[in-house]
Amino acid sequence: MDRSPGLSVRLKLTLSYAGFLMLAGALLLAAVWVFLLRYVPDRAMLVNADSVTPGVFPVRSNLLHVFAPRAAAVLAFLLVFGLVGGWILAGRMLAPLARISDATRIATTGSLAHRIRLPGRKDEFRELADAFDTMLARLEAHVAEQQRFAANASHELRTPLAITQTLLDVARNDQDRGNDELVDRLHAVNTRAIDLTEALLLLSRADQRSFAGEPVDLSLIAEEATETLLPLAEERDVTIETSGDRTPTIGSAALLLQMTTNLVHNAILHNLPEQGTVWVTTSAHPESVVLTVENTGDKLTPQLVATLVEPFHRGTQRIRTDHAGVGLGLAIVRSITQAHDGALTLTPRAAGGLCVTVQLPAAPPDARTCP
Repeated sequence: MDRSPGLSVRLKLTLSYAGFLMLAGALLLAAVWVFLLRYVPDRAMLVNADSVTPGVFPVRSNLLHVFAPRAAAVLAFLLVFGLVGGWILAGRMLAPLARISDATRIATTGSLAHRIRLPGRKDEFRELADAFDTMLARLEAHVAEQQRFAANASHELRTPLAITQTLLDVARNDQDRGNDELVDRLHAVNTRAIDLTEALLLLSRADQRSFAGEPVDLSLIAEEATETLLPLAEERDVTIETSGDRTPTIGSAALLLQMTTNLVHNAILHNLPEQGTVWVTTSAHPESVVLTVENTGDKLTPQLVATLVEPFHRGTQRIRTDHAGVGLGLAIVRSITQAHDGALTLTPRAAGGLCVTVQLPAAPPDARTCP
Protein backbone atom coordinates (compact mmCIF):
# COMPACT_ATOMS: atom_id res chain seq x y z
CA MET A 1 0.00 0.00 0.00
CA ASP A 2 1.41 3.40 -1.03
CA ARG A 3 1.35 5.96 1.76
CA SER A 4 2.32 9.63 1.76
CA PRO A 5 5.44 10.43 3.82
CA GLY A 6 4.90 11.73 7.35
CA LEU A 7 6.75 12.58 10.51
CA SER A 8 8.69 9.80 12.19
CA VAL A 9 7.47 8.41 15.48
CA ARG A 10 10.67 9.58 17.14
CA LEU A 11 10.07 13.16 16.00
CA LYS A 12 6.45 13.00 17.10
CA LEU A 13 7.47 11.80 20.54
CA THR A 14 10.16 14.49 20.73
CA LEU A 15 7.65 17.24 19.92
CA SER A 16 5.22 15.74 22.39
CA TYR A 17 7.81 15.69 25.18
CA ALA A 18 8.95 19.25 24.40
CA GLY A 19 5.37 20.52 24.15
CA PHE A 20 4.39 18.93 27.42
CA LEU A 21 7.49 20.35 29.12
CA MET A 22 6.74 23.82 27.72
CA LEU A 23 3.13 23.60 28.89
CA ALA A 24 4.21 22.53 32.38
CA GLY A 25 6.76 25.36 32.52
CA ALA A 26 4.22 27.92 31.32
CA LEU A 27 1.69 26.81 33.92
CA LEU A 28 4.35 26.99 36.63
CA LEU A 29 5.39 30.52 35.61
CA ALA A 30 1.75 31.58 35.42
CA ALA A 31 1.20 30.26 38.95
CA VAL A 32 4.23 32.22 40.18
CA TRP A 33 2.97 35.35 38.43
CA VAL A 34 -0.49 35.02 39.98
CA PHE A 35 1.12 34.54 43.39
CA LEU A 36 3.23 37.68 42.94
CA LEU A 37 0.26 39.71 41.75
CA ARG A 38 -1.71 38.67 44.78
CA TYR A 39 0.85 39.33 47.46
CA VAL A 40 2.94 42.16 45.98
CA PRO A 41 1.26 45.59 46.42
CA ASP A 42 0.67 47.91 43.52
CA ARG A 43 2.72 50.70 45.21
CA ALA A 44 5.11 50.76 48.15
CA MET A 45 6.00 53.52 50.62
CA LEU A 46 9.66 54.50 50.96
CA VAL A 47 10.55 56.45 54.11
CA ASN A 48 13.64 58.70 53.90
CA ALA A 49 15.53 59.05 57.12
CA ASP A 50 16.40 62.67 56.31
CA SER A 51 12.85 63.57 55.34
CA VAL A 52 9.60 63.35 57.19
CA THR A 53 7.60 63.00 53.98
CA PRO A 54 7.52 59.38 52.74
CA GLY A 55 8.02 58.60 49.04
CA VAL A 56 5.69 56.41 46.91
CA PHE A 57 6.95 54.31 43.96
CA PRO A 58 5.29 51.59 41.77
CA VAL A 59 6.15 47.92 42.47
CA ARG A 60 4.12 45.71 40.07
CA SER A 61 5.31 47.53 36.99
CA ASN A 62 8.92 47.02 38.02
CA LEU A 63 8.13 43.39 38.80
CA LEU A 64 6.73 42.85 35.31
CA HIS A 65 9.82 44.31 33.69
CA VAL A 66 12.03 42.04 35.77
CA PHE A 67 9.86 38.85 35.57
CA ALA A 68 8.95 38.81 31.87
CA PRO A 69 12.46 38.52 30.37
CA ARG A 70 13.47 35.86 32.83
CA ALA A 71 10.26 33.89 32.20
CA ALA A 72 10.92 34.03 28.45
CA ALA A 73 14.47 32.79 29.03
CA VAL A 74 13.18 29.91 31.15
CA LEU A 75 10.66 28.92 28.45
CA ALA A 76 13.35 29.06 25.78
CA PHE A 77 15.59 26.86 27.90
CA LEU A 78 12.73 24.42 28.48
CA LEU A 79 12.07 24.30 24.74
CA VAL A 80 15.68 23.47 23.89
CA PHE A 81 15.97 21.04 26.79
CA GLY A 82 12.68 19.36 25.85
CA LEU A 83 13.68 18.94 22.21
CA VAL A 84 17.14 17.55 22.95
CA GLY A 85 16.08 15.43 25.90
CA GLY A 86 12.94 14.23 24.13
CA TRP A 87 14.93 13.21 21.06
CA ILE A 88 17.34 11.19 23.20
CA LEU A 89 14.60 9.61 25.32
CA ALA A 90 12.49 8.76 22.26
CA GLY A 91 15.48 7.11 20.64
CA ARG A 92 16.11 4.96 23.69
CA MET A 93 12.44 4.05 24.00
CA LEU A 94 12.09 3.14 20.31
CA ALA A 95 15.33 1.13 20.09
CA PRO A 96 13.49 -2.20 20.62
CA LEU A 97 11.11 -1.32 17.77
CA ALA A 98 14.11 -0.78 15.51
CA ARG A 99 15.32 -4.29 16.28
CA ILE A 100 11.86 -5.70 15.63
CA SER A 101 11.68 -3.80 12.32
CA ASP A 102 15.08 -5.17 11.29
CA ALA A 103 13.94 -8.70 12.08
CA THR A 104 10.77 -8.14 10.05
CA ARG A 105 12.75 -6.96 7.04
CA ILE A 106 15.03 -9.98 7.31
CA ALA A 107 11.99 -12.28 7.49
CA THR A 108 10.47 -10.73 4.36
CA THR A 109 13.56 -11.82 2.42
CA GLY A 110 12.78 -15.45 3.27
CA SER A 111 15.26 -15.90 6.12
CA LEU A 112 13.21 -17.18 9.06
CA ALA A 113 16.11 -18.31 11.24
CA HIS A 114 16.76 -14.82 12.64
CA ARG A 115 15.51 -14.09 16.18
CA ILE A 116 15.25 -10.77 18.03
CA ARG A 117 16.05 -12.09 21.53
CA LEU A 118 15.44 -8.71 23.11
CA PRO A 119 17.29 -8.47 26.46
CA GLY A 120 15.99 -6.86 29.62
CA ARG A 121 13.05 -7.29 31.92
CA LYS A 122 9.55 -8.02 30.74
CA ASP A 123 7.57 -5.07 29.38
CA GLU A 124 5.38 -4.33 26.36
CA PHE A 125 8.31 -4.26 23.94
CA ARG A 126 9.75 -7.51 25.31
CA GLU A 127 6.35 -9.20 25.03
CA LEU A 128 6.06 -8.03 21.43
CA ALA A 129 9.58 -9.24 20.62
CA ASP A 130 9.01 -12.61 22.30
CA ALA A 131 5.71 -13.05 20.46
CA PHE A 132 7.45 -12.21 17.18
CA ASP A 133 10.23 -14.73 17.91
CA THR A 134 7.61 -17.39 18.66
CA MET A 135 5.81 -16.60 15.42
CA LEU A 136 9.06 -16.85 13.46
CA ALA A 137 9.87 -20.20 15.07
CA ARG A 138 6.46 -21.64 14.23
CA LEU A 139 6.56 -20.21 10.73
CA GLU A 140 10.03 -21.64 10.14
CA ALA A 141 8.90 -25.06 11.35
CA HIS A 142 5.75 -24.89 9.22
CA VAL A 143 7.66 -23.90 6.09
CA ALA A 144 10.21 -26.65 6.68
CA GLU A 145 7.41 -29.18 7.14
CA GLN A 146 5.66 -28.01 3.98
CA GLN A 147 8.87 -28.22 1.98
CA ARG A 148 9.56 -31.70 3.30
CA PHE A 149 5.97 -32.72 2.58
CA ALA A 150 6.11 -31.33 -0.96
CA ALA A 151 9.36 -33.20 -1.64
CA ASN A 152 7.93 -36.44 -0.26
CA ALA A 153 4.66 -36.00 -2.16
CA SER A 154 6.52 -35.35 -5.41
CA HIS A 155 8.60 -38.47 -4.84
CA GLU A 156 5.56 -40.61 -4.02
CA LEU A 157 3.58 -39.36 -7.02
CA ARG A 158 6.56 -39.82 -9.32
CA THR A 159 6.87 -43.50 -8.41
CA PRO A 160 3.55 -44.73 -9.90
CA LEU A 161 4.05 -42.53 -12.95
CA ALA A 162 7.50 -43.99 -13.51
CA ILE A 163 6.15 -47.53 -13.12
CA THR A 164 3.36 -46.79 -15.60
CA GLN A 165 5.85 -45.41 -18.09
CA THR A 166 8.04 -48.50 -17.72
CA LEU A 167 5.11 -50.86 -18.25
CA LEU A 168 4.03 -48.99 -21.35
CA ASP A 169 7.57 -49.02 -22.75
CA VAL A 170 7.82 -52.78 -22.17
CA ALA A 171 4.45 -53.34 -23.85
CA ARG A 172 5.50 -51.24 -26.83
CA ASN A 173 8.75 -53.15 -27.30
CA ASP A 174 7.16 -56.59 -26.76
CA GLN A 175 4.20 -56.71 -29.12
CA ASP A 176 3.68 -60.47 -28.62
CA ARG A 177 3.11 -60.14 -24.88
CA GLY A 178 -0.48 -60.44 -23.65
CA ASN A 179 -2.35 -57.35 -22.53
CA ASP A 180 -4.14 -58.90 -19.56
CA GLU A 181 -1.11 -58.81 -17.28
CA LEU A 182 -0.28 -55.26 -18.39
CA VAL A 183 -3.83 -54.07 -17.71
CA ASP A 184 -3.84 -55.64 -14.26
CA ARG A 185 -0.55 -54.05 -13.27
CA LEU A 186 -1.56 -50.68 -14.71
CA HIS A 187 -4.83 -50.90 -12.79
CA ALA A 188 -2.99 -51.58 -9.54
CA VAL A 189 -0.55 -48.73 -10.10
CA ASN A 190 -3.34 -46.34 -11.07
CA THR A 191 -5.35 -47.31 -8.00
CA ARG A 192 -2.40 -46.52 -5.79
CA ALA A 193 -1.94 -43.14 -7.48
CA ILE A 194 -5.62 -42.33 -6.98
CA ASP A 195 -5.47 -43.33 -3.31
CA LEU A 196 -2.42 -41.17 -2.80
CA THR A 197 -4.03 -38.18 -4.52
CA GLU A 198 -7.22 -38.51 -2.47
CA ALA A 199 -5.16 -38.74 0.71
CA LEU A 200 -3.28 -35.57 -0.22
CA LEU A 201 -6.54 -33.74 -0.91
CA LEU A 202 -7.98 -34.91 2.39
CA LEU A 203 -4.85 -33.80 4.21
CA SER A 204 -5.03 -30.38 2.55
CA ARG A 205 -8.70 -30.05 3.47
CA ALA A 206 -7.96 -30.83 7.10
CA ASP A 207 -5.03 -28.40 7.22
CA GLN A 208 -7.15 -25.58 5.80
CA ARG A 209 -10.09 -26.31 8.15
CA SER A 210 -12.45 -25.98 5.20
CA PHE A 211 -15.43 -27.56 6.91
CA ALA A 212 -18.47 -26.46 8.86
CA GLY A 213 -18.71 -27.59 12.46
CA GLU A 214 -21.73 -29.62 13.54
CA PRO A 215 -22.67 -31.70 16.60
CA VAL A 216 -21.06 -35.15 16.34
CA ASP A 217 -21.16 -38.15 18.67
CA LEU A 218 -17.68 -39.65 18.59
CA SER A 219 -18.94 -42.97 19.97
CA LEU A 220 -21.25 -43.40 16.96
CA ILE A 221 -18.34 -42.53 14.66
CA ALA A 222 -16.24 -45.24 16.32
CA GLU A 223 -19.02 -47.81 15.90
CA GLU A 224 -19.40 -46.99 12.22
CA ALA A 225 -15.66 -47.27 11.60
CA THR A 226 -15.35 -50.63 13.36
CA GLU A 227 -18.35 -52.06 11.53
CA THR A 228 -16.87 -50.98 8.20
CA LEU A 229 -13.50 -52.60 8.96
CA LEU A 230 -14.87 -55.73 10.61
CA PRO A 231 -14.41 -57.87 7.46
CA LEU A 232 -10.76 -56.85 7.25
CA ALA A 233 -10.30 -57.69 10.93
CA GLU A 234 -11.86 -61.13 10.46
CA GLU A 235 -9.66 -61.73 7.42
CA ARG A 236 -6.54 -60.99 9.47
CA ASP A 237 -7.71 -62.89 12.55
CA VAL A 238 -8.02 -59.72 14.65
CA THR A 239 -10.68 -59.22 17.30
CA ILE A 240 -12.16 -55.72 17.75
CA GLU A 241 -13.56 -54.76 21.15
CA THR A 242 -15.50 -51.50 21.48
CA SER A 243 -16.78 -49.74 24.59
CA GLY A 244 -17.56 -46.28 25.79
CA ASP A 245 -20.17 -43.67 26.50
CA ARG A 246 -21.78 -40.97 24.44
CA THR A 247 -19.09 -38.42 23.52
CA PRO A 248 -20.54 -35.26 21.91
CA THR A 249 -18.18 -32.85 20.17
CA ILE A 250 -18.28 -30.23 17.41
CA GLY A 251 -16.66 -30.83 14.04
CA SER A 252 -16.89 -32.47 10.65
CA ALA A 253 -18.52 -35.89 10.80
CA ALA A 254 -16.82 -36.94 7.54
CA LEU A 255 -13.33 -35.94 8.72
CA LEU A 256 -13.80 -37.48 12.17
CA LEU A 257 -14.99 -40.70 10.53
CA GLN A 258 -11.89 -40.69 8.30
CA MET A 259 -9.70 -40.09 11.35
CA THR A 260 -11.26 -42.97 13.29
CA THR A 261 -11.19 -45.26 10.27
CA ASN A 262 -7.49 -44.59 9.76
CA LEU A 263 -6.74 -45.39 13.40
CA VAL A 264 -8.71 -48.63 13.42
CA HIS A 265 -7.33 -49.60 10.00
CA ASN A 266 -3.74 -49.12 11.19
CA ALA A 267 -4.48 -51.02 14.39
CA ILE A 268 -5.73 -53.98 12.36
CA LEU A 269 -2.91 -53.99 9.83
CA HIS A 270 -0.03 -53.52 12.27
CA ASN A 271 -1.05 -56.28 14.65
CA LEU A 272 -0.01 -59.79 15.53
CA PRO A 273 0.05 -62.33 12.67
CA GLU A 274 -2.82 -64.17 14.35
CA GLN A 275 -5.20 -63.73 17.30
CA GLY A 276 -4.55 -60.01 17.54
CA THR A 277 -6.81 -57.58 19.40
CA VAL A 278 -7.92 -53.99 18.87
CA TRP A 279 -9.61 -51.99 21.63
CA VAL A 280 -11.66 -48.95 20.63
CA THR A 281 -13.01 -46.91 23.56
CA THR A 282 -14.61 -43.50 23.96
CA SER A 283 -15.01 -41.48 27.15
CA ALA A 284 -16.57 -38.15 28.04
CA HIS A 285 -15.14 -35.58 30.46
CA PRO A 286 -16.45 -32.19 31.61
CA GLU A 287 -14.59 -30.24 28.90
CA SER A 288 -13.28 -32.91 26.52
CA VAL A 289 -14.05 -36.19 24.82
CA VAL A 290 -11.47 -38.92 24.27
CA LEU A 291 -11.13 -41.62 21.62
CA THR A 292 -8.59 -44.37 22.33
CA VAL A 293 -7.51 -47.01 19.80
CA GLU A 294 -5.17 -49.64 21.22
CA ASN A 295 -3.79 -52.75 19.56
CA THR A 296 -1.49 -55.67 20.17
CA GLY A 297 1.57 -56.10 18.01
CA ASP A 298 5.34 -55.89 17.90
CA LYS A 299 7.17 -53.90 20.54
CA LEU A 300 7.90 -50.34 19.42
CA THR A 301 10.53 -47.92 20.63
CA PRO A 302 9.58 -44.37 21.66
CA GLN A 303 11.90 -43.05 18.94
CA LEU A 304 10.01 -44.95 16.25
CA VAL A 305 6.60 -43.95 17.63
CA ALA A 306 7.61 -40.27 17.57
CA THR A 307 8.10 -40.44 13.77
CA LEU A 308 4.92 -42.32 12.85
CA VAL A 309 2.85 -39.16 12.33
CA GLU A 310 5.29 -37.80 9.74
CA PRO A 311 3.89 -37.85 6.18
CA PHE A 312 4.97 -40.83 4.06
CA HIS A 313 6.70 -42.47 7.00
CA ARG A 314 6.49 -46.25 6.96
CA GLY A 315 8.44 -47.87 9.74
CA THR A 316 9.98 -51.13 8.64
CA GLN A 317 8.72 -52.77 11.82
CA ARG A 318 5.13 -51.76 11.05
CA ILE A 319 4.86 -52.50 7.34
CA ARG A 320 3.36 -55.55 5.70
CA THR A 321 4.07 -56.40 2.11
CA ASP A 322 0.41 -57.10 1.34
CA HIS A 323 -0.84 -53.68 2.39
CA ALA A 324 1.73 -50.92 2.47
CA GLY A 325 -0.66 -48.00 2.23
CA VAL A 326 0.30 -44.52 1.08
CA GLY A 327 2.06 -43.42 4.27
CA LEU A 328 -0.41 -40.70 5.18
CA GLY A 329 -2.71 -42.48 7.64
CA LEU A 330 -1.44 -41.02 10.91
CA ALA A 331 -0.45 -37.74 9.24
CA ILE A 332 -4.11 -37.30 8.26
CA VAL A 333 -5.16 -38.24 11.79
CA ARG A 334 -2.87 -35.56 13.21
CA SER A 335 -4.12 -32.91 10.78
CA ILE A 336 -7.78 -33.70 11.47
CA THR A 337 -7.13 -33.63 15.21
CA GLN A 338 -5.40 -30.26 15.00
CA ALA A 339 -8.15 -28.91 12.76
CA HIS A 340 -10.62 -29.75 15.56
CA ASP A 341 -8.41 -28.09 18.22
CA GLY A 342 -7.59 -31.48 19.70
CA ALA A 343 -4.51 -33.33 20.87
CA LEU A 344 -3.02 -36.57 19.51
CA THR A 345 -0.90 -38.84 21.70
CA LEU A 346 0.93 -42.01 20.62
CA THR A 347 2.29 -44.32 23.29
CA PRO A 348 3.99 -47.70 22.79
CA ARG A 349 2.46 -50.50 24.84
CA ALA A 350 4.77 -52.38 27.18
CA ALA A 351 3.42 -55.71 25.93
CA GLY A 352 3.76 -54.67 22.29
CA GLY A 353 1.60 -52.63 19.98
CA LEU A 354 0.47 -49.03 20.10
CA CYS A 355 -1.99 -46.90 22.05
CA VAL A 356 -3.35 -43.83 20.22
CA THR A 357 -5.39 -41.24 22.11
CA VAL A 358 -7.34 -38.41 20.49
CA GLN A 359 -8.67 -35.72 22.81
CA LEU A 360 -11.19 -33.23 21.40
CA PRO A 361 -13.12 -30.36 22.98
CA ALA A 362 -16.52 -31.39 24.29
CA ALA A 363 -19.58 -29.85 22.69
CA PRO A 364 -21.26 -27.10 24.73
CA PRO A 365 -24.43 -28.18 26.58
CA ASP A 366 -26.71 -26.32 24.16
CA ALA A 367 -25.18 -28.07 21.10
CA ARG A 368 -25.17 -31.71 22.20
CA THR A 369 -27.99 -32.89 19.98
CA CYS A 370 -26.08 -34.96 17.47
CA PRO A 371 -27.71 -35.97 14.18
